[in-house]
Amino acid sequence: MVNLLSNLKISVPDKIFIKDPESSDLGKRIIEHSILLIDEIGFDSFTFKKLGAKIGSNESSIYRYFESKHKLLLYLTSWYWAWIEYQMVFTTYNIPDKEKQLLKAIEVLTRTIEQDMTFSHINEIVLNRIIINEYSKSYLTKEVDSENKEGYFEVYKRLIKRLRDMISKLNSDYQYPASLASTILEGSLHQHFLKEHFSSITDCDESVTPTQFFTNLTLTLLNSTKNGR
Repeated sequence: MVNLLSNLKISVPDKIFIKDPESSDLGKRIIEHSILLIDEIGFDSFTFKKLGAKIGSNESSIYRYFESKHKLLLYLTSWYWAWIEYQMVFTTYNIPDKEKQLLKAIEVLTRTIEQDMTFSHINEIVLNRIIINEYSKSYLTKEVDSENKEGYFEVYKRLIKRLRDMISKLNSDYQYPASLASTILEGSLHQHFLKEHFSSITDCDESVTPTQFFTNLTLTLLNSTKNGR
């Protein structure tokens, strides 16, 4: 299994980058240190010049991989969602019970992240913090519609559709499976943010996890509408 996972490659839409950063040591260092630097100073303060200084490389060398820091953020977020998708598919594939399968998927999407040693140049715990704090900046732009047409968000949307289908399989009477699926995914990020920064306006804390909240919310909604009730 270790050998199998060592050959795993997380796929990101190739229009996001100019040169695949996974194809070279420099590209991997760009990814590794961009994650650490964005976490340290925030995406707004992050620049390729600062990243170049961190990795001991010219700013121009980074532009050979990404045309802008926005595209780099799109790469990081797409990689993250593809990594989450892999975990969700892998852990739910052999679960025949529809409810247990859905609950396991919700757990994968909402749990506290642990580092995956399969990808030595990516710290998933730090990347998760970036997703929680910065993900909305990847799509709250004037270019979101054109970038959507180009397929930049296909991994994120595919992940939500997988969860939507699990919801519908458990309860085909429920009218809003896509809205619930996207609420779970986005809401999880928000609850983790509130837990860390605005604890007075969330019930999530050291004893109540976002996973528990979204499990309760989902089962309550689906059970209340089963069989047309």
